[in-house]
Amino acid sequence: MCAGAPCWRPRRQRGVTLIVSLLMLVAVLLLGAASAGMALMGEKAARAERDRQVALQAAEDALMDAEHDIDGAVAERATALEAPGGFAPGCGTGPALGLCAQQAAGDLPPWQTVDLAAGDAAVPLGRFTGATMETGEGVLPLRRPRYVIERLPYHRPGEEVGAAPRFFYRVTAIGFGSRDETQVVLQAAYRRPDE
Repeated sequence: MCAGAPCWRPRRQRGVTLIVSLLMLVAVLLLGAASAGMALMGEKAARAERDRQVALQAAEDALMDAEHDIDGAVAERATALEAPGGFAPGCGTGPALGLCAQQAAGDLPPWQTVDLAAGDAAVPLGRFTGATMETGEGVLPLRRPRYVIERLPYHRPGEEVGAAPRFFYRVTAIGFGSRDETQVVLQAAYRRPDE
């Protein structure tokens, strides 16, 4: 029926193009979902690291506050630091708050037995020094950091064995991030410049 010209007949469509297009669309969708998941994980990790840095800075502030406390910012606190009974087994209360002594030889040191986060035996930042710290919302610490102080004897090299011991202080501090479960504990040894 085609007079002298090639006849055009419609070919039968098989739908392969549609299937290939759908497969490519699914691959792009999976790639996009994986990229979004990785971006969310990265954001969570960055937020957790920022929170840890906030807690670390708060704990460092507590260590500095403890050094000022040991140097005798408040008279009644200085008396408790110097008194033979100022460092109580467990930890003291009142002017001796946070001054901890080991209960017996061989016991765990107080910093391992005191619940720093609860704060019943630990000194909140600024209690005896008047230091302040903003706490609360956003990137601020949730609450003020705390610390405990232990007085430990030492002898300088070359001193006689029977000589009266000098003392240095082991300070253990806890800082909090903007979430309560983010906590950083730091420890430092401090010796007064005159000892």
